[in-house]
Amino acid sequence: MLAIVAAVLFFIAFLINAAEISTNDAFSSTNIMLLGLTALALHVAGIGSGWAARGRRR
Repeated sequence: MLAIVAAVLFFIAFLINAAEISTNDAFSSTNIMLLGLTALALHVAGIGSGWAARGRRR
């Protein structure tokens, strides 16, 4: 789930950068890209990845 969020944030950052849209400092393409990297790092770390196996069932 967080990988999808990261992909969406990267796409928004790309659009802001490619269209040269002037935004305030809080929504600059660099800040959105860093949010995407944070979401991707959390996904790789296993946070928000969905269900986890909780032991063996007999």
